[in-house]
Order: sequence, then C-alpha cells, then structure tokens
Amino acid sequence: MAKKPAAKKPAAKKPAAKKPERKRKFDKAFLLKQKEVLIKERASYLGSAETLEAEADQLLEYRDPGDVQFDEESGRGDTLAVERDLDLALSAQARDAVDEIDAALERIKNGTYGVCMTSGEDIPKARLEAIPWASERVEYKAGGLGRR
Repeated sequence: MAKKPAAKKPAAKKPAAKKPERKRKFDKAFLLKQKEVLIKERASYLGSAETLEAEADQLLEYRDPGDVQFDEESGRGDTLAVERDLDLALSAQARDAVDEIDAALERIKNGTYGVCMTSGEDIPKARLEAIPWASERVEYKAGGLGRR
C-alpha cells in the first residue's frame, strides 16, 4: 500500500522582522582607538553636563523671589532665569551626547559598530573617525533619501 504524501500545512505568518543586525568587521587596533576616543569624549560631555547643572543651581540661589520683571521698561524677563534655562538646555544636550556615546560603546561590544541603524549599510570609516558615535550614514542623518 502506497503512503499518501503528508499534507502541507499553510505557512505561518511571521511578524515583520527588523533589519537584521549585521556585524561589521574592523581590525582590533581601529576599534581600540575608537573606544578610547569615545571614553574621553564621554568624560568630557559628562563633565560639561555636571558643570552646567551646578551653574544653573548656583544661579537659582542668587535669584530673589521677586526678581522677575516683564514690563515695557525692562523689555526682558529675569536674566538669571534665562541664563539658568540655557545652562539646563546645554546640560541636557551634553547628556544626550553621553547616551549616544554609550550606545556606540555597546555597538563596539556587540560587533555592530559601523553599521547604519537605518539602512543596515556600512558607515564609512572616515565618518566614524570624525564622529565616533555616529549611528547612521550621513545621507540618513541629514534627512536625505529615506526620510521624505
């Protein structure tokens, strides 16, 4: 008696997959150099963030509660408040840079450093030397081809 061929099951639908995290190979010397640069930059940005926050806190101490004057004569708000807001904004930008650097260090660790997070293509070595924490090719970071 001949066996019947097994009935084929319908293919299960897989959820849409993200771009596979492709690994990029760099020589150890380049990765070590990049890691050292990233660690130095991280320390610099972190120091700036902390200094700016301390300055913002110090400006708050110098301000008297009734110092704000918004009228036609002065034409501006409290100068100390404006300076403090600027210090806090710059501190936040420095902390954002630290986060980007931490992500780049993680990519070095897992072997995906130098792979564009948007396209999956290689990021040119010259770009990584100029901006070691770059996570995208310049055409994607600049809002070019794939973003319109």
